[in-house]
Amino acid sequence: MTYFVYIVECSDGTYYVGITNNIEKRILAHNTLKTGARYTKMRRPVVLRYSEEVSNRSNALKREFAIKQLNRTEKSALIERASSN
Repeated sequence: MTYFVYIVECSDGTYYVGITNNIEKRILAHNTLKTGARYTKMRRPVVLRYSEEVSNRSNALKREFAIKQLNRTEKSALIERASSN
């Protein structure tokens, strides 16, 4: 099953990093449903800024962890590089 690692920007300008196997459904959950992450519930709306497809859940979790270790400037650079391609 394919997974996605993603970064959303919250209304307060912070980033949230997560994984999902259905990106559209997950963004909807972050913005409207009770199943969204606690962090994003108080910072709605969120906007998808970055996503990458990963082959399986294990690799997605590893990539999510790696992205979470980046500082804000590095996350912004990752987003910028992806949007310029």
